[in-house]
Amino acid sequence: MTRVSIIGLGWLGEPLAKYLKSIGFQVKGSSTTEEKVERLKKEGIQSHQLKFNPHPEGKNFQHLFDTDILFVNIPPRSRTMPESFHPEQVKFIKEMAEQARIPWIIFVSSTSVYPDKGQIAQESDALSGEESSNSAILKAERILSSSSNFDLTIIRFGGLLGVDRIPGKYFSGKENVIGDSPVNYIHQEDAVRLAAWVIQKGIKNEIINGVAPQHPKRKEVYEKNALELGFTPPVSYASAGNSWKEINGNKIIDSGFEFKFPNPLDFTYRLE
Repeated sequence: MTRVSIIGLGWLGEPLAKYLKSIGFQVKGSSTTEEKVERLKKEGIQSHQLKFNPHPEGKNFQHLFDTDILFVNIPPRSRTMPESFHPEQVKFIKEMAEQARIPWIIFVSSTSVYPDKGQIAQESDALSGEESSNSAILKAERILSSSSNFDLTIIRFGGLLGVDRIPGKYFSGKENVIGDSPVNYIHQEDAVRLAAWVIQKGIKNEIINGVAPQHPKRKEVYEKNALELGFTPPVSYASAGNSWKEINGNKIIDSGFEFKFPNPLDFTYRLE
């Protein structure tokens, strides 16, 4: 039975763990709080407390590195920490993975590594830290890709939405909201399925963009959310000018993956 360790059993990691377990993988993972670790254990997910500050802290987390696949899913704390923080976290993970001789790492990155300069972006694009919209994540990617001691797959997810994450709600009642740029979203259920697809198909040493294939305008999504879910739409809109990008996600589709929610206008949500 293939063993998968998920560093970060959060909004994406927890449903991924449950899905992988349901299709026959041996799964364990980490959370930053002891309370969540205990809850996950009660739900049948082997869990350990682990946080990177940026060095590793926790309890018995060494067990996580006894695995066939390490799925690294720790969002950067870009609003509260310096730009160097996330690369330092990943540096520790890389060193621990190499010591444990883990054969395959899957790293959750973001389409924010692509610059916003009015273009269609794809995995083969050459990226520079100066132009990138998120140089911290790009540096983290490069720290992992600098090693030849393990196979590496990088999944650059677009905006992770659906369920309780409603894009229009974030901009409800606000003024001068960018409305004319294309969205690059992926529903939580498709993000889970895509990550599992990469694992099942053994897609190694590749960069994959994880975005729904259709890209409606932001205004269309916000207005539809407001209409269907009963909250106030943005008061006014502004133009993005050339500060936008559309992410090409055809590579994963060409591998045979099919999206359940190809159009962000059809995402399902639930109001808490």
